[in-house]
Amino acid sequence: MTSVPIHWIRSTPDSREPMPSTYVSQSDEPNTARQDSRPMVLIADDQGDVIEALRLLLKGEGYRVETARSPSGVLATAEQQDLDAVIMDLNYTRDTTSGQEGFDLLQQLQALDWTLPVVVMTAWGSIDGAVEAMRRGAYDYVEKPWDNQRLLATLRNQVEMGRALRRSQRLESENATLRGARSSGLPEIIAESPRMGPVLELMRRVAPSDANVLITGEHGTGKELVALWLHAASSRAERPFITVNMGGLSEGVFESELFGHVKGAFTDAKSDRIGRFELADGGTIFLDEIANVPLPQQSKLLRVLQTGELERVGSSRTRRVDARVLSATNADLDAEVEAGRFREDLLFRLNTIEIHLPPLRERREDIAPLATYFLQRHAARYRKPLSGFDTPATQALLDHGWPGNIRELGHAVERAVLLAQGDMVRVSDLGLRVPTTTGARLEEMTLSEVERLVIRKSLERFEGNVSHAARALGISRSALYRRLEAHDL
Repeated sequence: MTSVPIHWIRSTPDSREPMPSTYVSQSDEPNTARQDSRPMVLIADDQGDVIEALRLLLKGEGYRVETARSPSGVLATAEQQDLDAVIMDLNYTRDTTSGQEGFDLLQQLQALDWTLPVVVMTAWGSIDGAVEAMRRGAYDYVEKPWDNQRLLATLRNQVEMGRALRRSQRLESENATLRGARSSGLPEIIAESPRMGPVLELMRRVAPSDANVLITGEHGTGKELVALWLHAASSRAERPFITVNMGGLSEGVFESELFGHVKGAFTDAKSDRIGRFELADGGTIFLDEIANVPLPQQSKLLRVLQTGELERVGSSRTRRVDARVLSATNADLDAEVEAGRFREDLLFRLNTIEIHLPPLRERREDIAPLATYFLQRHAARYRKPLSGFDTPATQALLDHGWPGNIRELGHAVERAVLLAQGDMVRVSDLGLRVPTTTGARLEEMTLSEVERLVIRKSLERFEGNVSHAARALGISRSALYRRLEAHDL
């Protein structure tokens, strides 16, 4: 078997992930890091009513929005703003329907930043233009008039994938600069602890194969980056890497999103649509939050995994796809199978190989290197001349339990960088409060602080297992995820 080198692998999810179902900031302060981290989307169309409708829709979902009504305006904004996605029309000159303006603009945007997701808008009768745009590098398309929920689901997926690609590109560039090393083209993960040694070796062994891989681990342990690494180290590296947040798909759009549909399949199906599995043909499809697939839909997913065959919704034509399937979850799928919520035969198909990522508390040798990495990155981002952590701050980092794992560490260091006033981060800058359950203290806490405390204790009780914590708290997994994001856990 060919050995694929793993350098100094960085398992550092961006402080802005995972993307929740909405991006509404919970802070009342106008200039917080949380607001800065909301996705920035550029809407480009020559029709003012289209721009205004999309602007109101996206702002209501917590996105920051820029607008442009011409290709030159799009390019000017893309050069000046750090965009997470572009939603753009293909035509900007009156009475022009060829889409050539959009194709040219798409090429120019790719030259500026190939990782920037571009979603094209097309009238329902112009499906050929959308397909051509995707052939030229667009990530997806939506039809006019659009369905709000489908547009939002498409945008969430593309923002997530674009951020993952940029993280991979940025980390590779930063590491090559810091070490003067040759770039391997692989995402890199910080992994110095002995606990990670077997994980890295297993990644080396399975990456070159086409085996389906199930990546497990607690919330915030870096599962998505491992999936990116496995794709980049495989023979499919030059082919598409398609990410699907399975927890964000409702039952109503599940089949259409994954398998596509044909024109007339249902009321809003104005044209044919390519599903995610077809888009991943020849490459890799990453099914994140796989435990959230509703039981009635699991048999449909199983069939594709077993046979490589699917039918678009409304079509009797069978299509074959060749996509490697990587999936991830922080749930205990064996327990889900035993409880009757997950099909055992589907689990067998998904976990030909299982890669389990240990929580940060079990790889404590990585806390200091990860914190230093986050410090360097955020200090550069916020232009703060910080040289490191003082001794008490370093000790506080090592003593903390990190129920939110690497993601929580990234948030904590980012806040510390913003608050630090000298040239060193101090323990007070980190704000790592030790929860207490005394009656007097609870009476002094706000309702939000009590909720945060209860959630943290539930996560600690179940060692970071979100499914078990949610069940104990009497709420759904998705509701707990929203609260984790709101409380920076």
